[in-house]
Amino acid sequence: MTEASPPRPRPAIEIGLAAAIVAVEGDMPQILVAHRPDAEMPALPAGPFDPLAHRTFEVGLRAWVREQTGLALGYVEQLYTFGDRGRSAAAGDIGPHVVSVGYLALTRGLAGTAAPAGDAGFMPWYDFFPWEDWRTGPPAILAAHILPQLKEWARTPHADDGQIRALTREERLRLCFGCDGSPWDEEKALERYELLYEAGLVAEAARDGRPAALARASLPPLGRPLAYDHRRILATAISRLRAKLKYRPVVFELMPERFTLTALQTSVEAITGRHLHKQNFRRLVEATSLVEPTGEMMPTAGRPAALFRFRREVLQERPAPGLRLGTRA
Repeated sequence: MTEASPPRPRPAIEIGLAAAIVAVEGDMPQILVAHRPDAEMPALPAGPFDPLAHRTFEVGLRAWVREQTGLALGYVEQLYTFGDRGRSAAAGDIGPHVVSVGYLALTRGLAGTAAPAGDAGFMPWYDFFPWEDWRTGPPAILAAHILPQLKEWARTPHADDGQIRALTREERLRLCFGCDGSPWDEEKALERYELLYEAGLVAEAARDGRPAALARASLPPLGRPLAYDHRRILATAISRLRAKLKYRPVVFELMPERFTLTALQTSVEAITGRHLHKQNFRRLVEATSLVEPTGEMMPTAGRPAALFRFRREVLQERPAPGLRLGTRA
């Protein structure tokens, strides 16, 4: 009889909780970041789940956010569970494997929000994803850096990594980045970031030791990186929010109680990264019955602007009230 091998030790698992906390200030979507002593880069507010102190994941998330930033969260929804080994892990790392549960949280304008505590602060989310802002046309970074290098990567012969993919690299590039006749889809923010990571074009890929990134002499300046896999979590949050505002009235979680239609349109444009025709947008808002006039006016440099509020009764009137924006040509 052969001697039985000793049982392998079970790997340690840690559950982390991370929040992409979004606000809109003027014409810019903002994301709350904190500086952690164990990370050189900014990070999303995050902390480990403690089953003895936290009854649920969401309770734990809210506690960590309040402790790290001083903010009490309102609207929160769970995004996805992120558990890839190697994302943000150093070479030879034998520490606990962190499985992160990501959340999207929305807060109203910064003017009415207490300043975050400690080293936390809001930053424009387009600092991290400059290629996602199409409000004034295609971002220059696409033609200057992204598309040439992605097309070269897509044409390069590559070894079979064992993954079965329904689409080729060229097809994924065309569908994600809206090139070669395909339309730009603002909801594909996560797919675009993942493609850039796989091609080794973002700083996180080099930090995580991905061969495609290590093979490059230098990396293009493709937005600010975040610690750990937090830019991936933020990309997921952007995709979710852009999709959800079309079938749920989540945009009003970012608006003050009273607002002008111009401010509402500016916020929607900020989130989606696309310009909207003013009259078409107003007809859409009117047709959906999502808002109602307050009877008050806001002084402006020109004619006073009417103030509106979210019409909450719409939530009982139909199952999916949202701003069904048309697709980009």
